[in-house]
Amino acid sequence: MTRQLNQTEIDAVFQKVKGPLSDSEGHPVPFDFRRPDRIAKSQVQAIRMLHESFVRNLGSSLSAYLRSYLTVNLISVEQLAYGEFLEGLAAPTYLVSLSLRPYDGSALIEMSPSLIFPIIEIILGGKGHAGANLKREVTEIEQSLLETLFRIILNDLKEAWKAVTPIDFKFQAVATEPQMLQILAPNEAVVSVSIEIRIGEISGTLNLAIPSINIKMIGSKFDQQWSLRKTEPTEAEQRRASTLIRDAEVRLEARLQGPKLRVRDLLDLKAGDLLELDYRLDRLLDCDINGTAKFQGRVVNSNQKKAFLIESMPEAR
Repeated sequence: MTRQLNQTEIDAVFQKVKGPLSDSEGHPVPFDFRRPDRIAKSQVQAIRMLHESFVRNLGSSLSAYLRSYLTVNLISVEQLAYGEFLEGLAAPTYLVSLSLRPYDGSALIEMSPSLIFPIIEIILGGKGHAGANLKREVTEIEQSLLETLFRIILNDLKEAWKAVTPIDFKFQAVATEPQMLQILAPNEAVVSVSIEIRIGEISGTLNLAIPSINIKMIGSKFDQQWSLRKTEPTEAEQRRASTLIRDAEVRLEARLQGPKLRVRDLLDLKAGDLLELDYRLDRLLDCDINGTAKFQGRVVNSNQKKAFLIESMPEAR
C-alpha cells in the first residue's frame, strides 16, 4: 500500500533535516561561487585510496633510506583554493614545484621544517633529535642533501599513480617562501593531500597539491580504473587463475568428529571403557580441504590402504 504525505507531515520532515545550505539554527550559509568543486566526490575518494597505498610504500622506503623507524599516515584529502593551501604552510619551509608530464600544469610538494632539519641531521649521521625551533631557510648545501630523499618520495608517488595513469613527477623549482611559487591563481581549486611523518618524537607533515583541473582531465581514467575493479572476472581470467593454482598443495582430512572431554576425564580412561561418539554408523563423514568441508563419503580400504570414497558433493556448505 502507498500513502501520500499531507503538507503538515512534509513540513515536519524538512524541519528535522539540516542541509549543507543552512547552519544549526536554520540560517542560510553563504556559498562562494569563485570556489567551485572541479571534481566529483567519488574521484576524491579514489585519490584517497590511491594515496593510502602511497603512504604504505613510502614508510618502507624512507625507513630503509634513513635507517630509522618511522611511521607515515594519511591525514586528509580535500579540495580547496590554491591560496588557502599556501596560507596553511609554514614560512619559511621547503617547497618544490613538480611537472606532471605528459600533462600540462604543475603540482607542489612541501615538507615542514619540523621534519626537514631532523632528517638532514639523520642523513649526516646524527640522531635526528628535536632541536630548537629553527625558523630559517634551507641552505643550498642542505637542498643538495634533500634531493635523494625527494627522489625516493616522487618515485613512490609515481608508482602509486601508475595504477590510474603514468605521470612523471619531476623537479622544476625550489622555494622557501610559499608565496614565491604562484603556479595557479589564488582562487583555482587544488586537491590537497596531507601526510604525517613521525620519526621517534619528531613529527611533521608532507603536503601535496595537485590542480583539480589536471585531475579533471584524467577523470575518465579514474572511472575506468575503479569500474574495472568492480566487474566480475572473465572466463579467460578464471582459467588463468585456475592454471596458476593448479600446482598448489592443499590439506585433505576425513575425520570422525566426537564429543569434547575434560582432561581429567581423559586421564581416568582405562581398558574396557566405552566412549559414545554420538555418531550414527550410517552417517557420511565430512572430507575437509584446508579446514573447510567440501565432500561427504566413507573411509574404505583400497589396496591395503585407507582411502576416502566420495559419495556426496554438496553444492554449498
